[in-house]
Amino acid sequence: IVSSTDCYIVHEIYNGENAQEQFEYELEQALEAQYKYIVIEPTRIGDETARWVAVGNCLHKTAVLSGTACLLTPLSLPQEYSRYIALPAGALSVACAALYGISWQFDPCCKYQVEYDTYKLSRLPLHTLTSSTPVVLVRKDDIHRKRLHNTIVLAALAYCVKKIYELYVV
Repeated sequence: IVSSTDCYIVHEIYNGENAQEQFEYELEQALEAQYKYIVIEPTRIGDETARWVAVGNCLHKTAVLSGTACLLTPLSLPQEYSRYIALPAGALSVACAALYGISWQFDPCCKYQVEYDTYKLSRLPLHTLTSSTPVVLVRKDDIHRKRLHNTIVLAALAYCVKKIYELYVV
């Protein structure tokens, strides 16, 4: 069982007309306090948070995969064709990384992932909830993920700059 100091629950308790703002404030405080687990009982804010995490994950994965495609395409296709795939893939990688950096990098929510593992969920105090479908966030160390992300994107950017220079300047 997870201790109460590791887990924060945003309970769905409506006290007046500003309940939604109170839920958002509670969630923000829990994220700032860096709880290992955050259980979000209110459906609307839980769904919004899960979508926000999913969009961040999508941007991260797109940046990494398109950057990898940019770097591997020249190794697998003839040189005269590879730039037609490598350059757009590199541009997509840089664009996704830039958007991720601007929108997510400083958001405390980017340190969290939605937990779906039923075994891990069974160790949380979910029996105290009134909601049957809470969103559970788990804090993850993302230093290695960010290093991979940044390394691939910077390599893709360097490749694209070099290729554009060769195409238009040389």
